[in-house]
Amino acid sequence: MSDPQSPASASNQAGSAAPLLVALAGPAGSGKSTLCDRLVGAGLGFSRVVTATTRAPRAGERDGVDYHFLSPEAFEQGVAAGRFLEWAWVHGERRYGTPVDSVLGPLGSGQSLVMNLDVQGVASLRRASATNPILRRALVAVFVRIEPTLLVERLRGRGLDNESEIARRLATAEAELKQAETFDHVIDSGTRDADFEALLAIIRSRRTRASKE
Repeated sequence: MSDPQSPASASNQAGSAAPLLVALAGPAGSGKSTLCDRLVGAGLGFSRVVTATTRAPRAGERDGVDYHFLSPEAFEQGVAAGRFLEWAWVHGERRYGTPVDSVLGPLGSGQSLVMNLDVQGVASLRRASATNPILRRALVAVFVRIEPTLLVERLRGRGLDNESEIARRLATAEAELKQAETFDHVIDSGTRDADFEALLAIIRSRRTRASKE
């Protein structure tokens, strides 16, 4: 008999559970990408949704792995053809979107998913879920809330943005933080490990609840 606490047992339990779509939102620098990566690697049956963007790849990013990097023309063609569950302009300069095929197909086959979105992206997914029962059952909206002082520290620490960009991101974060209470769950960010444990607790709770429905 397998140990109920072992990784293999956890993976088996995950495979038999109803699929979830964990949509993580929060300010840039709140740790959403790290949480996505850790969840995928935790042996709980989650894969990451690869979203699309018109922005240029950053150093080390790979097309089809980090994002689908599309030209503005290719993105517009996808919008016109209805190939996105949601999409939005970000900072008025570039577009991000979630391809339909990257979500509904895997969920329909029982695959749990995790994705990193902004606040407006989660709101769009919720609207889409109103008319799609697969999406409605699976969607779990989680906001990662972070104190502004810690956010600035993290943004400076990762070394990707100049001070002007950090100031702009902080202003965006202040608006996003006001939306935290509209989410299904909120994680108040502390350490990386504590944030991940909070996310695992949310997933356990949702899977327990789904098993009783």
